Amino acid sequence: MSLTDRTQGAASTPSTPPPGGRRAGTTVADVVRAVTTGTLPVRITAYDGSAVGPADAGITLSIRSERGLSYLLTAPGDLGMARAYVSGDLGLEGVHPGDPYEALRVLKDDLPLRLPPVAEGLALVRALGWERLLPPPPPPQEALPRWRRVLGGLRHSKGRDSTAISHHYDVSNAFYEKVLGPSMTYTCAVFHSAGDTLEQAQAAKYDLVANKLALKPGMRLLDVGCGWGGMVRHVAREYGVKALGVTLSKAQAQWAQAAIEREGLTELAEVRHLDYRDAPREQFDAVSSIGLTEHIGVRNYPSYFRALRERLRPDGRLLNHCITRADNRAPHRSGAFIDRYVFPDGELAGPGRVISEIHDAGLEVHHEENLRQHYALTLAGWCRNLVEHWDFCVSEVGAGTARVWGLYMAGSRLGFERNDIQLHQVLATRTGPDGESTYPLRPDWTP
Repeated sequence: MSLTDRTQGAASTPSTPPPGGRRAGTTVADVVRAVTTGTLPVRITAYDGSAVGPADAGITLSIRSERGLSYLLTAPGDLGMARAYVSGDLGLEGVHPGDPYEALRVLKDDLPLRLPPVAEGLALVRALGWERLLPPPPPPQEALPRWRRVLGGLRHSKGRDSTAISHHYDVSNAFYEKVLGPSMTYTCAVFHSAGDTLEQAQAAKYDLVANKLALKPGMRLLDVGCGWGGMVRHVAREYGVKALGVTLSKAQAQWAQAAIEREGLTELAEVRHLDYRDAPREQFDAVSSIGLTEHIGVRNYPSYFRALRERLRPDGRLLNHCITRADNRAPHRSGAFIDRYVFPDGELAGPGRVISEIHDAGLEVHHEENLRQHYALTLAGWCRNLVEHWDFCVSEVGAGTARVWGLYMAGSRLGFERNDIQLHQVLATRTGPDGESTYPLRPDWTP
């Protein structure tokens, strides 16, 4: 099955060669041979009829247009590949667009790349036409580069954060319903076995968080970055907790509040369209942060965790659940594809940095665990949903955006499986100035 179908507006092969001094006989396959070594694990075909790689390969990359080649040449690496793929100028055959995991695995493991000598590279480009080095306009799904976003405010200012969140979350609630499933939970689930359904695993995650926070009927919970209100609705319904969720996405807040009313939870649950910095300055019994830390910026960790501490009553508990790097030395900023197409301005730190900042904010860490294998299973489930509902999702958000999601989720799954990224839950308390704490000698919750 083809990963991409040509979308309207994708460049087609011209009937006559473009200007630029192209030398007869030079093909796109020649370029591929120049930048690869050894035996290719995939078949690569091009708009000029040339091809390279085994004819019986299970996966085929198809460079469908001159625009696609220009994307690849003018933005080497994942950004150029993403532009060509999202626009429909680069196709994949042998995998479904909702789950190109197997293609990404093969390309990551077995595609042998090399940098050709300068003279060889220039000769190939000259032969293909210098106009191939003119960057085409990026697909409409691409966010502005970092240096241009400054016009929207300083990085992680309230206004710029709102724009970044909207880029990712205000796509279509109907789209998210199909991809995420009935729970509308867009964070790592917790699997007791690989055979658990996605819904069972998401409920288990909420129960784990609730138990770590020792939630009881009548307690008050603040859930920052609450998404579509999954945690808020779960603890109100299952634990009798009075829960307030805040999110920077207006679409999420509207959906969540409607769900609260539909489920008859208005006496206990509420979701507001608010920045976490504007959350009520009250003292809650517990605070949960599930998937927000990735959006706030590493330099803002101190103020972020102080803000959460201020909203906790003495001896109250905080549960921070976030994606991290695998170590504390890796760069904080994400790669070009994630930054432009998925999470603009997103940043990740190592787990040690997260724990240190929580301690430095005046909180006491009691427990942490890594759930990275669970996130790989979660992403596989979301990809299955996207495959199952592909036609609806394309009709809802367009083929390009649907391709972004398949690529992003399958690539993230691979990253969690390979331990390139992790998911850590950290449990802490607002311990008293003299060390007073009611936290038990052994945890009062079960894994």
